[in-house]
Amino acid sequence: MAAIAVIGAGTGALAAAARLAVAGHRVTVYERTETYGGALRRVERDGFAFDTGPALLHLPAVYRDLFVKTGKRQLEDVVELVQVDPSSRHVFADGTRVSLPNASRAGVVAALDEALGAGAGQRWGDFLVRAREAWDRTRRPLLEEPLWPDWQVLADREPYPAVPHKRLLRTRRAGTLAEIGAWELRDERLAALLASHALAYGLDPRTAPASAAVLPYLEHAFGTWYVRGGLRELARAVYERCLERRVEFVFGAEVTRIVTRDGRAVGVELAGAPGAGGGTVVEADHVVAGVDPARLRALTDRPLDAEGDVRANAEPAVPGRLTLLLALRGPREAGAAHRTVVHAPDADAEADFLASPGGDAPPPSPTVTVLRPDDPALRPDDAHESVTVTAVVPAGADWADEHTVRRWTERVLEAAGTAVPGLRERLLWHEAHTPRQTAQETGTPRGEVPAPALAAAGGRFLRPSNTTRLPGLYRVGGWAHPGGGLPHAGMSGALVAGLIVEGPDFRGSQ
Repeated sequence: MAAIAVIGAGTGALAAAARLAVAGHRVTVYERTETYGGALRRVERDGFAFDTGPALLHLPAVYRDLFVKTGKRQLEDVVELVQVDPSSRHVFADGTRVSLPNASRAGVVAALDEALGAGAGQRWGDFLVRAREAWDRTRRPLLEEPLWPDWQVLADREPYPAVPHKRLLRTRRAGTLAEIGAWELRDERLAALLASHALAYGLDPRTAPASAAVLPYLEHAFGTWYVRGGLRELARAVYERCLERRVEFVFGAEVTRIVTRDGRAVGVELAGAPGAGGGTVVEADHVVAGVDPARLRALTDRPLDAEGDVRANAEPAVPGRLTLLLALRGPREAGAAHRTVVHAPDADAEADFLASPGGDAPPPSPTVTVLRPDDPALRPDDAHESVTVTAVVPAGADWADEHTVRRWTERVLEAAGTAVPGLRERLLWHEAHTPRQTAQETGTPRGEVPAPALAAAGGRFLRPSNTTRLPGLYRVGGWAHPGGGLPHAGMSGALVAGLIVEGPDFRGSQ
């Protein structure tokens, strides 16, 4: 039985801790804040409750597998999963609206044909077939297996089977999501629908590789799910599973250094009390770090990646999220969608803005995602409604400045009014959850939110491997392979547990 120290209590770290504990190891989690869940947080006020991080779940099989492998009670025994239908409603810049059914290709094709015109649905359906091929080619190496030592194969080879496009006597193939939208979907609204899946992770569709087609495919193939009571309930369930497996938790414990001896990680040092000098050193046979690359580098005194490895800073700057928590008077109207995406009128201008270093002044109308779960657990009574509205924002903006927050709040509320009838008149109060709060909760500089790992693009969208050059030290969570998003974080926990339990020859689940 090995002693394992886990840094951070994010979802990926909790998934690793539960799996390692059931394998017989003695696991202790050190979390610098006073609670678990990483970005899966909840705000409660006046009988209203809100998720401030992810609020929908895709690929729930990852967490079903976690519960099957770590105990007798299955996932559905401890949380209530609800399939969201329609999966999403979209409001495009020209005013067109379309509701897309959950996990139904035929239903989506029919809905798009009706809303956008004959042929639009078929083009989207044909795209999903090609996206499935990209998914089939990358699912194992980018989700179910540790990062290949020859990861350059994933970096150099585009798995999306783009359709040849003839232009000016040249035959070209789409290499980015934006090119797929322009050359294969051939409708600005379909292009916006495709781009919204990348934008949700802060990716610029003009630079995101065509392989990012797996993002809408994942949602289409495996459905969109909601956890009754909010996704914080999923974090609670995983935490309680850890407790059942006798994982120990130390909250309010900040790790200041990864202790090494003879070229190996052998423990962690915890911050000492003010004025008490050095901190406490805790010995461990393995250290699992669920922190961002910058913090992990600060915890060690040596480089963790060899020349030619996937670099922790390979991906371009990552935006953050602004989430408005809205307490509304009046009931949710009949026919309201759980999720509505209100698209920006100028996608290129929005992408240029998000890539800029500033961002204190918001664009005229950003893309926003409005979430209106029909869940009595989130509202004081049926005469009120709990709503969250999220926009991707530049993490480099001055989110400590109240004027910046106010200007962004006004723009986001204005866009959200398209999806919520009478929003301004119904508004009792609102709170803004900015990248600054995300940084405080997760420890990530500037409150950035990582995207899933993607193939091609020279490896810029891959994540560092779960192993490091320092024996005994492992990476877990959204900043490590296979990247951000709840399914990917859960899989990172499975990969790290497999590498520790079975050794470096572990090749993932079969």
